[in-house]
Amino acid sequence: MTPVSAIKNLGPAYEEACARAGISSAEELRSLGADAAYARLLQSGSKPHFIGYYVLVMALQGRPWNDCKGKEKAALRERFDAIKAASFDKGRSELEQMLNQIGVIERPLP
Repeated sequence: MTPVSAIKNLGPAYEEACARAGISSAEELRSLGADAAYARLLQSGSKPHFIGYYVLVMALQGRPWNDCKGKEKAALRERFDAIKAASFDKGRSELEQMLNQIGVIERPLP
């Protein structure tokens, strides 16, 4: 098994987040794909951040993290927003979602 951090542009912090989400190897991450893997990261307590999603997509494609521009980047933003809506703060009221975004609601323990 190859560590997640062996994928270019994904370092130790990303590897730790993947481990919290139950993703233990680069092979498993590649098999899941960016969207499913990012959803698992959010469901395990990672805060949503477009750049984190964007970096994952580019890394799994073997591209530099900042290689995407224009329409492709806009399409990634739409995918990110959909993943976030389906995976982050699911089941919480709008007020609870806002409180969570500013860090008031505690994350579940792994």
